[in-house]
Amino acid sequence: MAERKDPDDVVLSPGERLALQRIAAELSADRRLARRMGQPHPGSRRLWLPLSVAALACASLVLGVAGIRTSDPAVICCFAALWPVTLVQGFRLLCRITGAARRTPSPWL
Repeated sequence: MAERKDPDDVVLSPGERLALQRIAAELSADRRLARRMGQPHPGSRRLWLPLSVAALACASLVLGVAGIRTSDPAVICCFAALWPVTLVQGFRLLCRITGAARRTPSPWL
């Protein structure tokens, strides 16, 4: 009796293996699928979100202080428009950081 290396105890023909390899190659080339599955594409840059959060936080801080000091309605409106964007981007960064930690296997589970 032949040994089977497949954990499901299924033997595939060479044609079936080739078809599965083609499907896997097409799926790995799909950027949108890789992003939705949480796997970064090799060409993607993961530095832009932290930099944008830092820049937005600095700009919000400057506008907030300037709005308090001057009481200028234009500065306060700019702060009011920029602050929610800063919070959303910060939340996205927090989700990315905690999502990466969640994908790693936990020794407590």
